[in-house]
Amino acid sequence: MPSSPRHPAPSGLPDPVAEDLALYREKFRRRLPESLDELRGPTQGVVELPLHMAWSGMTSYDMSKPRHLMGLYRTVLHEGLRDDLPRYLNQDLLLQLWPVLRTLVGRTVRTVWEGAFPQLASRTRAAA
Repeated sequence: MPSSPRHPAPSGLPDPVAEDLALYREKFRRRLPESLDELRGPTQGVVELPLHMAWSGMTSYDMSKPRHLMGLYRTVLHEGLRDDLPRYLNQDLLLQLWPVLRTLVGRTVRTVWEGAFPQLASRTRAAA
């Protein structure tokens, strides 16, 4: 599958590698909500994640603990499916956490989310 104008191949990468990167980006892009307003997840308490998201570690996160909160959001951003994002993420918390959270997620997740929601990137610039 050749690179399309929508997903230009990073220069200098062999076509198969560039195609894999484009598919990886698209995986996260398809999961995005239409708007951050859809993110109405919890803001307090203990959150239990299902195994399809928390397959490699913790399943229970106490939102009053900053490390747990960051771990919860990082896990949901990486492993959550489209229906999981509104259930487990909260718009206000995501905006608040993003300047630090963006450094904890992979480049692809960060790029996809900031590309779709410019308010995330602007929060980062405002925090700098």
